[in-house]
Amino acid sequence: MNRFRLLLLWLCGPGALISARAQSSLSGVVQDSVTHQPLAFASVFLANTTLGATTTEQGQFTFPRVPAGTYDVVGSYVGYRLAKQGVTIAKTPQTVALQLAPTGNQLTEVVVESTPNKPEDYQKFTDLFLGQTGFSGQCRISNPKDVVVFYDDSTKDLKARARKFVQVDNDALGYHVKYYGLRFASNAEEGSLSFYGEPVFEEMTPRDERQRAQWAANRAAAYTGSFAHFLKSVYDNRVKAEGFLTQQIRVVVNPRFELTDSLRRTLLAQRPNGPFAKAEQDSLRKWSRAVPVAATLYPEARPIDSVRRVSADRQHTYLRFTGELQVAHFGEAPDPKYGRAMATLGPSRTPYPAQRQVSRLRLQEREAEIQPNGSLANPLDVSTGEYWAFEKIGEFLPLNYEPPTVSAAPAPAPTRSAPTRTRDK
Repeated sequence: MNRFRLLLLWLCGPGALISARAQSSLSGVVQDSVTHQPLAFASVFLANTTLGATTTEQGQFTFPRVPAGTYDVVGSYVGYRLAKQGVTIAKTPQTVALQLAPTGNQLTEVVVESTPNKPEDYQKFTDLFLGQTGFSGQCRISNPKDVVVFYDDSTKDLKARARKFVQVDNDALGYHVKYYGLRFASNAEEGSLSFYGEPVFEEMTPRDERQRAQWAANRAAAYTGSFAHFLKSVYDNRVKAEGFLTQQIRVVVNPRFELTDSLRRTLLAQRPNGPFAKAEQDSLRKWSRAVPVAATLYPEARPIDSVRRVSADRQHTYLRFTGELQVAHFGEAPDPKYGRAMATLGPSRTPYPAQRQVSRLRLQEREAEIQPNGSLANPLDVSTGEYWAFEKIGEFLPLNYEPPTVSAAPAPAPTRSAPTRTRDK
């Protein structure tokens, strides 16, 4: 099975946080794309952040302090399609005009809304979307009726859409996440999973200082060793200092696979129901274990110049490597629910600490641009596997999250198990 999972946007979307002191304002107007009339009380947010606003009666909005960087500005209004526009914040105040198109009464939307979800399909969706980590166990979708799940038995494709947004309440990290424009697709036979959209975060109100401190500890644990943490360390040239080890994986086609697979299919076509001689049974068992590719791990750590390229003007930084990359992060134990041995593909000359998280990367293009805060300019450029594929919404942090530096007091240990819930009677 392909162990890579294509995780989009919830891991790394457009956006950059250069410095808390490098800020500027962003303002604009939301209008009907046909009449150009302002849309009052529309929702406007910077995707993948905690920054949101509501338009005035004149359709205007303002973000007075936005950290410098590149963002997607998203507008939402009942009866209209989402509108999205990229913007780069620097020292000069920026203005944008969002034009929202009316949805109209479309027959397909009426048909979709009248079809209830099958419980088993919805459960598969939530398991894959929220994840199976300890933090994911403390997440819930608060508007399940707004999610439409489809399953095609012939292709084994599981897809999901949201009528407006999916709201995920993450009690582990202390966020309400509204996930607009969800596009979710999974195929169990292919081992593929992708979902993307335009999420906006809202801070929950802690019931006391103890819960506030716990959320801070859990957020730090979610960030440490994450894909965003790795990308930030590549951007800053601090891969080793941040506890990461990168190693090259050489993937080659198994020359015997095509032959053995052809023999297996020929034999099964001739006698689909048997009977088979003992030698043929032994061959079928052996052929069923054949793999199309073989992977070899090179033990040496990759030098930074083999995974990172900086443009000549020093304005752009790229993740760049050939084949596949194994990335290990040391110092933090994997989630107890991972359920698999954290083993590498082969021996290494570097002694591994007992606590480590091992993931794999594959580039979809020749290279992928990294933003200063550890996000990708185009999240479709990279697919992740192994441990990073295991982490889902439970570890989902906004792009303007700033990890702690030096703590004045010891932080509480992260709590990855779901708390006991009580229900009012």
